[in-house]
This record gives sequence, C-alpha cells and structure tokens, in this order.
Amino acid sequence: MEPSGIATLSAFSLAEIAAAQQIAGQPWHEFFRVPALSMGLYVLPAGSDDGQSPHGQDEVYYVVSGRGVLRVEDRDQPVHPGSILYVAAHAAHHFHAIEEDLTLLVFFAPAYEGS
Repeated sequence: MEPSGIATLSAFSLAEIAAAQQIAGQPWHEFFRVPALSMGLYVLPAGSDDGQSPHGQDEVYYVVSGRGVLRVEDRDQPVHPGSILYVAAHAAHHFHAIEEDLTLLVFFAPAYEGS
C-alpha cells in the first residue's frame, strides 16, 4: 500500500464483477473507488428505459456487449461491442433503443457521487 492507504495495483475479472452485479440484482454495480476515479458495471436489458440523470463527473463507457443508442443532449450515437464513449460532466444523456442487452463498463472521474 502507498502511504495514502490506496493500493498501487488492483486487478479485476469481468466475470466476477458480472456475477456480483447479478447477485446484487441492480443495473449499476460499482466495483472500484478512489478519490479520482470510480468504476462500475451497468447492465440494461433489451427494450428497457435508462432513467439516469446528468452526473457531476466526466464519464467513459466501454460497451462489453449489446446494441443500442446513447443520446447525449440532442445527439444520438449507436453503440455496439467495443464502442468507447466519453460524456462530459453535467451533459444530459441516456441509452435508448436498446436492441440487445447492454453490458457497459463505466469509468467516472473524479469518483461518482450519486445514489
């Protein structure tokens, strides 16, 4: 451990994170947090509504699986496995037209402050 108490290395398994998210039964599962960064897994079933509100942090999505559309303000961006998307802090955004279950790795900087 560094003097700050934060580990200098953390390693994760997507399979283990997905299993923990399924056990929790919630679409959002945070699995890592330090002051400057938090990471989580966000899962949206096909046909579902993404009711998220703007955040006070910059955000990056990595699409692990699924297909849909990310709307940021008034712009639509189709997403598919391998898509990497940046959303600026405070920008209104949500996923819609979810054709296949979306599994998203989400990175917030600084760490997410929300419910």
